[in-house]
Amino acid sequence: MNEVVLVDREDRATGTLEKLEAHRKGVLHRAISVFVFNTSGELLLQRRAAGKYHSEGLWTNTCCSHPYPGEPTPDAARRRVREEMGLNINPVFSHSFVYKGHLDNGLTEFEYDHVFTASTDQNPDPDPTEASEWKYMAMADLREDVRNNPDVYTLWLKIILDDPRFGF
Repeated sequence: MNEVVLVDREDRATGTLEKLEAHRKGVLHRAISVFVFNTSGELLLQRRAAGKYHSEGLWTNTCCSHPYPGEPTPDAARRRVREEMGLNINPVFSHSFVYKGHLDNGLTEFEYDHVFTASTDQNPDPDPTEASEWKYMAMADLREDVRNNPDVYTLWLKIILDDPRFGF
């Protein structure tokens, strides 16, 4: 399914649109971001696979995606972390926020993003069409690397790391 759920600023569904078209037009739509930590407090990062329609080859949080029309965001978070990273976990809702930013290829992210967290010591088994690499990284090291090498990280990861509601 390649449709995203269009929403208003209160996250009320207003319709659907093909995913790439929503990013071309820069219209507000629902998204999920999952942050999985190990018991040492390190974040599981993925490197987006080559061939992704945007942000290919960039490092990002464990899982980023969109729920299907009619799919609750917790279900989407659970489904997508399993599909992308091969992890069977139950992410817990943290918070939501709206962000807008311009990406490569003339695309725009304008998302009402639902952020989830989870904990596991499992090693992922990523789908190679989604993630080309993975690593666990301490938050202090990640913040320093984002400051020193911002161009190797996704827009939304940088925004979330700066969000005081996330509490890192």
